[in-house]
Amino acid sequence: MVKFLKQGKVVIVLTGRYAGKKAVILRNHDDGTSARPYGHATIVGLKKEPRKVIKRSSQKKQAKRSSVKTFIKTLNYTHLMPTRYTMDVDFKSTITPDCYDNSTKKVEANKEAKKLLEEKFKTGKNRWFFSKLRF
Repeated sequence: MVKFLKQGKVVIVLTGRYAGKKAVILRNHDDGTSARPYGHATIVGLKKEPRKVIKRSSQKKQAKRSSVKTFIKTLNYTHLMPTRYTMDVDFKSTITPDCYDNSTKKVEANKEAKKLLEEKFKTGKNRWFFSKLRF
């Protein structure tokens, strides 16, 4: 079988708290691990998408509206829907496997992911990833 859920692939979360939200695959485990004996992936997603910015509004308001909120989760493949899009953001240095267990490390990793995704948003590329899903 062809492995199409690879690192950098944009997916949509189907179940749970973040259902309908877009995310990027960080690490994929096709054969599973001892703790999770099924195919799963670690994802970083957008909890809150950036909103429309108007030029005449103040700098403070523009900064607030262009900010994003992120989440980090490990999900079963059955709860992810792949899209045709890919995104090349390097989360390897910021998000390590030991940050999933420790809550303080997870908060720090979330902040780093937020910074990286906001930088990506400001470049103007991957516009579809930063738009809200309408369904």
